[in-house]
Amino acid sequence: MKKKIRAMYFSGTGTTAKVAAGAAYRMWQELDKTEHKTGVSGATDDKIDYVKEENINFTPPEAREKKYTFDMDDIVVFATPVIAGRVPNVLLKFLNTLEGGGAMAVPLVVYGNRNFDDALIELRNILEERGFHTVAAAAFIGEHSFSKILAAGRPDIEDMKTVERFAKLAAEKILSAVREADGDNERLEAALKAAGPVKVDGQEPLRGYYQPRDRKGNHINILKVKPKLNKEKCDGCGICVSLCPMGSISEEEPGLVKGICIKCCACVKKCPREALYFDDPGYLYHKEELEAQYMERKEPSLFL
Repeated sequence: MKKKIRAMYFSGTGTTAKVAAGAAYRMWQELDKTEHKTGVSGATDDKIDYVKEENINFTPPEAREKKYTFDMDDIVVFATPVIAGRVPNVLLKFLNTLEGGGAMAVPLVVYGNRNFDDALIELRNILEERGFHTVAAAAFIGEHSFSKILAAGRPDIEDMKTVERFAKLAAEKILSAVREADGDNERLEAALKAAGPVKVDGQEPLRGYYQPRDRKGNHINILKVKPKLNKEKCDGCGICVSLCPMGSISEEEPGLVKGICIKCCACVKKCPREALYFDDPGYLYHKEELEAQYMERKEPSLFL
């Protein structure tokens, strides 16, 4: 029997990709080591071949035009960033095309040190509705997309140690379930259904999207705010065109954001000439308030 493991993620600036890929690789190492290395306690004669498959990055717009189908021989570490305390709403249409086929899934979310609110429970529910069995979950912290100082450099070394520890525990849980089923996928699916979705923090029904407010409680609407371009700095390299997950920057006019902007800030943070910037007063106020209120280090939340 063969079990295939991979990460699948949306990641504008690379923080979510780092966590998801790290977790999937470490889970594969643990499963492969336990089943295939000689002298490992608990190894069975009837070994399962755990194969590390190529990760799926659905950040580029064209990747979300494809159909992704899985089955009970798949194990998927599935990760998204948190935007306004929820799964990014621009991904919902795509997520509803997934076909889980009884695959095991490990939902992960990455947030910018404020709070993941209902994002993890939302992602878990989506995966369950699409036919996955969620067996473990976690919320990790990444450098906030708006800021260079809020959770700066995260996920850092300590975060990645936690990723490894979580992955090991998740792999052990999966291995236990697979062994208990004794290689029978029908028994495995029955056991996973009986166990139910992994329990995570969050509320149901889901709360609304987080809304930034000023100190008087007035809503600050930044939905339509887009970065601006300093044309004197821009050399037309086109990096921002390739990075934009919404495909909102055209090749003909690099740096000019014409379509929807989810404020992942990939174009701002990755521009080698720092030619893109935000100057909207509401956006800047919100960024500064986040930096003032949430500088204390948050730690990952693990659910097993």
